[in-house]
Amino acid sequence: MRVGVLGATGRMGLATCRAVLDAPDLDLVAVVARATGVGRPLRDLVPGAPEGLEVGEDLADLLAAEAEVVVDFSRPEATAAAVEGLLGEGVHLVSGTTGLPPEVMDDLGNLAGKADHGNAVWAPNFALGAVLAMHFAAVAGRFYPAAEVIELHHQGKADAPSGTALRTARAIAAARKEPPVPAAGRESVAGVRGGEVDGVRVHSVRLPGLVAHQEVIFGGQGEVLTLRHDSLDRSSFMPGVLLAVREVGTRPGLTVGLEPLLGLA
Repeated sequence: MRVGVLGATGRMGLATCRAVLDAPDLDLVAVVARATGVGRPLRDLVPGAPEGLEVGEDLADLLAAEAEVVVDFSRPEATAAAVEGLLGEGVHLVSGTTGLPPEVMDDLGNLAGKADHGNAVWAPNFALGAVLAMHFAAVAGRFYPAAEVIELHHQGKADAPSGTALRTARAIAAARKEPPVPAAGRESVAGVRGGEVDGVRVHSVRLPGLVAHQEVIFGGQGEVLTLRHDSLDRSSFMPGVLLAVREVGTRPGLTVGLEPLLGLA
């Protein structure tokens, strides 16, 4: 399968390039970035990359290389362009870009899988443990009257809260049988109790040294349940990315999250 990478010189993009190069059934044929590394041989950034494969700057490079699937870890504006420029050409899209505005998600849903269009998989997190933790949180949400989400990421992450935290909070809220228990007291410092997503408090931490971590704390009568997942290296996301690359062509339309690919939805 011929694979291209959009946002190839970012942390996740470089990890994706390495994973595709190591996969015997996949062929890395094109890489594109917005600015960093454009025109440089990919081999300068990823040892073992094919000689002659350079970092491009335009979606046309992905089309010219006849990529069948493009993996996107870029920024919302680049993802919006990819949705318009790739799906209509029959190229499948696997995207992990978070912070997408509603209109881009609408375009994904409207364009993916149309006649002669490519399919799409979008997920806020490709780590299998993170997906399982979100699933477990939705199950626990049926039984506990109160829950809070704490997500921790590296200081360079562009959006807060993370897409994983938003998805987790909404899944907990949707699973609840009764309204959440209101928190007592008041904030003496504005924002100290975090933000609220459908009645679930969400807290974001940004620090150097972190990669991607999330803790969900459920409170009940006389007990506390804690679910935690830690991605210690970006290689943790790659099994999910490669699963999506291999499956996207067989799943018409837009697939949101890895849960359907793992049989969890």
